[in-house]
Amino acid sequence: MAIDAKAVEGYIPGTWKLDPVHTDISFTVRHMMVSKVRGKFTDFEGTIVTAENPEESTVSFEAKMNSIDTGNPDRDNHLRSQDFFEAEKYPTMTFKSTGVKKAGDGFALDGDLTIHGVTKPVTLAFDVNGFAKDPYGGTRAGFSATGEINRKDFDISISMPMDGGGVVVGDKINIHLEVEAILES
Repeated sequence: MAIDAKAVEGYIPGTWKLDPVHTDISFTVRHMMVSKVRGKFTDFEGTIVTAENPEESTVSFEAKMNSIDTGNPDRDNHLRSQDFFEAEKYPTMTFKSTGVKKAGDGFALDGDLTIHGVTKPVTLAFDVNGFAKDPYGGTRAGFSATGEINRKDFDISISMPMDGGGVVVGDKINIHLEVEAILES
């Protein structure tokens, strides 16, 4: 099903830069089979191009792996280590979109995600939250997106089994994005 720009309330074509102060790039992962650990990246940048034809829109994104923050410095350092992200060797995570399409009541963003030197296709479900003038003379857009990846697909295969079964860190990573972007003039 084609995306009609007129069906997206207030749609504005243009080039948008992520506002890092009002954008949250986060994830959750199972911990010890009983809970979830939440984390986020604090150093990132990205560009969204909303095209006249919304299906030709693009997204590119890069996060610094050293900026991972789970609220626990020891865990963050372990995630940066060779056991997980090898942040010294692979300092960034990138996403480059390959397509946008209508999906149910929302949209789907297909793209190539690179983590730990491995690139895999992923699809993010996303919603357009709106477009608005801000009090500073600029224009802003908001988007929410979710997705799921398997860390082993990105060669992050550490296995820390627990006594009695299960593992300390799950394989499935849930991605959560709350994005606010500013229209470039």
